Amino acid sequence: MTNVTARPQKPTRRGSALVTDGEHTAAGAQPPAPRKSRSRLLGALALMGPGFIVGAWQFGPGNLASAVQAGSLHGYDLIWVIAVSTVLMLGFTDMSVRIALASDRSLIQMIKKRLGKVTGVAAGIGVFLITLMFSVGNAVGSGLGMSMVFGGSPTLWTLACTVLVAIVAWAPNYYKVFERGLLAIIALMAIGFLASAVLTKPDWVEVADGFIPSLPPGAGMLLVALVGTNFSINAAFYTGYASRERGLRPEQYKATTLADTIPGIVAPGIMTILVIVAAATALRATGGEAKTLADLAKVLEPVAGPAGPIVFGLGFTCAAFSSMIANATAGGTLISDALGWGNKLDRHRVKAMICLVLAFGLAVTLLAQGSPIQLIITAQALTVIVAPLLGILLLIMATRKDVMGKYVNRWWQTLLGLVGLIAILATCYRLASSLLGG
Repeated sequence: MTNVTARPQKPTRRGSALVTDGEHTAAGAQPPAPRKSRSRLLGALALMGPGFIVGAWQFGPGNLASAVQAGSLHGYDLIWVIAVSTVLMLGFTDMSVRIALASDRSLIQMIKKRLGKVTGVAAGIGVFLITLMFSVGNAVGSGLGMSMVFGGSPTLWTLACTVLVAIVAWAPNYYKVFERGLLAIIALMAIGFLASAVLTKPDWVEVADGFIPSLPPGAGMLLVALVGTNFSINAAFYTGYASRERGLRPEQYKATTLADTIPGIVAPGIMTILVIVAAATALRATGGEAKTLADLAKVLEPVAGPAGPIVFGLGFTCAAFSSMIANATAGGTLISDALGWGNKLDRHRVKAMICLVLAFGLAVTLLAQGSPIQLIITAQALTVIVAPLLGILLLIMATRKDVMGKYVNRWWQTLLGLVGLIAILATCYRLASSLLGG
């Protein structure tokens, strides 16, 4: 009997491919990189949501109106306020997301457990009061924008928009519906405002100078409004709730930060800067000021001619409508959680509180007199009054090891949070000075 020892076959070279036992790689075949790239892209897109909801809430009619006024009255000088506010906003939003991922409870529930029930209830009520203030600007803006595009009474359009959002709030799978809708609206607004800024042909060197901090005389309440709409701690406070509603898991923290949190917060900041640029370029050329809605519509006239007011009206309406949905959702969720009624969007009490926020905005809009644009600016500026409490609570919770575990703040995150609190307190002082002086 002959012993035959099987020798291992040597790899044979076929073209540029090596073939061994069990391998049947085609000559010249490469790994399916495009498929992997598509998978990564789809994975990133699938994580988008909570950060962009916050962005939609920030970029409402008050943000748009105050940005246009900033550009028309002060040129590019206040761009730096938006840049700094965006960085600070990103820091607090990240804290909220990490708190949500580190705990099996909502933020209000964690505050009640660690800092006392009264503190948690106060935080929920604080956010609710802020959303009431925002609801006024959203209601006014939606009606004004729709009337510019389609004609008719702004009051009737405000009523129609409010009823539509209330109906959507009671739809099954509400979170999925409004998340996808807001993503689409933000994409449309981004394209429109980018085109507006580019086509007005600004001096980009002067635009870059706007990132250098300066304090033009007469900024007053406008400066406060810019900070209040772009550094919105109440919106950051809600981000954790949206993350929990989305079902994000702790191991997704890094991916969701890159795909959702950063772009979701940076996007409204960039759009706000583009609005300032377009307003400064267009309105400074004509020597105008954006004190009325008709003045605001002139921003796009150099680009779109007679269609400018309609184009602006569409953008204004999108900003108001998207912010109306996100604002009411956050307010209803937080007050319901503070009162112990739950925080999930499928609960009827949460939906009822969402409708309460909408009803408040509609009622004030119907009863208020005076300039609607000034009403929007004032409502947004007043939001900074409650913000210090929310910022302090977020910072306290994010620095507690027993709450956060490995997601606890690093030293630079805490430092950024302290800088943010100083900024909020400074704007509160400036707001109080403006109100007392006026």
